[in-house]
Amino acid sequence: MTYQARLDRQLRIPQWNQNILARARVGVVGDNELLTSLYLLAAAALGVNQLRVVAPRLDERLISLARRLNPDWQLNHFEGYYTHPLCQEIFRQCNLVVDLSHFGLADKILLEQAFQGTLTVIRGFTWEDGQEQGFKIFTYLKGREWLELQEVVSQVNLPGKADSRDGVLDIIAAGLILEETKNILLGGRISPELIRYQRPRLALPARLPAIGIVGAGALGNFVGLGLALAGFKEMSFFDPDVIEVTNLNRQVFFAGAVGAGKARTLADRLNRLFDTQASAVQDYFGEGTDMGGFEVIFDCVDNFASRIALSEACAAAGTILISGGSDVAGGQVVAYHPHRQPQTPATLLGLYDIVGRRPGESRHRQRAACVYQPDPAVIMTNQIIAGFMVEAGRKVLAGLEAPPLFYDAEADQKFSTST
Repeated sequence: MTYQARLDRQLRIPQWNQNILARARVGVVGDNELLTSLYLLAAAALGVNQLRVVAPRLDERLISLARRLNPDWQLNHFEGYYTHPLCQEIFRQCNLVVDLSHFGLADKILLEQAFQGTLTVIRGFTWEDGQEQGFKIFTYLKGREWLELQEVVSQVNLPGKADSRDGVLDIIAAGLILEETKNILLGGRISPELIRYQRPRLALPARLPAIGIVGAGALGNFVGLGLALAGFKEMSFFDPDVIEVTNLNRQVFFAGAVGAGKARTLADRLNRLFDTQASAVQDYFGEGTDMGGFEVIFDCVDNFASRIALSEACAAAGTILISGGSDVAGGQVVAYHPHRQPQTPATLLGLYDIVGRRPGESRHRQRAACVYQPDPAVIMTNQIIAGFMVEAGRKVLAGLEAPPLFYDAEADQKFSTST
């Protein structure tokens, strides 16, 4: 596997400079092993090759995936907590530090270093307060002395037990933090706003539903991971494609499996690593597919014709549908419920008009691997959109409203619920 082949899809982005990412030194401070490890896994997939991490522990399942994805990845892990200014020596040669910790002492030491003008710090964390959960992300460099800064310093001063509040929120937050990392390293525009998200705590349904996931590519990888981390067990993946080397900059479960079927590989690895009960169908989800056994369908396909077909099939069967789409700079998530949210994703997103303007496009997808359709793609938007797809599915199953969500990586306000 060559460096260029694995990263081909992001090397196609205009003004992209992979050499800068490969040479950059990024420091990471963490105490939540899942959030920290999800960030490290995504960074490895992106080709950020040199990381120095201070954390008491990491999730070895995810770190193993990272090492297999990126043979050039260099991880220096210093086991422990970031509790003294002398620890700054660890990050002396780093271009930036990502602070994922949940204790104020680390926050203050790093922010003081940034205030002195010697370091750029991305502060990101998930939080829980009673029945509310969410995340906050803020990039601090000298000159950004904002009132919002007080919102990102933990009120708990000393380190303690910092287990994951919610694995799905960790997936989304890690993607957003990596997007900020990429922008800093490549000279892009960092977010001028405090990035925040909040919603009620989401519990597992009393009876776990059978879930169908159509598409086992980048969205499918992270939807499967998100469902597993949220506690869902029974899921079936539908995808006729085989794994290509160009998938490996964002489809994190496929290292060492080029040429194998996507659906089967993803199901097997989720079962082995996360104790799910996933199955695979190495075929299209077509008009004749029996939907009777599924209570929820996740649409993770990469073309409009298939998304229309899924919208129509779920509307006809009265099946909940969570539809997601992404590109290099954003994406959208739309939920369909036959009673509470009856407008299908195809109608709400105007997919009929889009397909209608392409007279040569078939309503039936023809199998074509990514190497033959070389659109630019990166891990971050897929990770973020997939996380929000799982969020929407959990909300619908909990009887809550899940309005359409639109994500724009380049906007000041990252998330909106209007078209």
